Amino acid sequence: MTSKTADQPCHAIHIDERPWETLRWPGQWSKMLFHPQPERPTEPNAGLVRYDPGSHHPWHRHDFAQVWYILEGEFTIGDRVYRPGTMMFYPDPHFEEPLRTDTGGLMLFVQYQGPTTGERPIYDGRFNMTERKKVEEERIDV
Repeated sequence: MTSKTADQPCHAIHIDERPWETLRWPGQWSKMLFHPQPERPTEPNAGLVRYDPGSHHPWHRHDFAQVWYILEGEFTIGDRVYRPGTMMFYPDPHFEEPLRTDTGGLMLFVQYQGPTTGERPIYDGRFNMTERKKVEEERIDV
């Protein structure tokens, strides 16, 4: 079988090739293995988010789409409890209810351009912060 000239090969990276970075919300850390870049505009924001016990985030919204998969820990999102093996899909646009975890945990994240909104996930200034802002200083409507 011959390949079309525009076809591209797989891009692969091992989790150990990335450091844990400061994430936007208290007690949350990320290892985004892939994130949108000008030279690869179709790349999703994809990787792991680690949650310390007691970490949380408030209600907020986004115009991109995303999928979460719980690998470890127990999470209360809104008024429901979710455990390992649970996959969640957030369409575009969407809102996220308040999240809290007493156990801490680990999730796989995949965020991608919203098929209906055209909005892309935000990597810079969210998943790789040098210092967290106070929750009340964060915009929750994007």
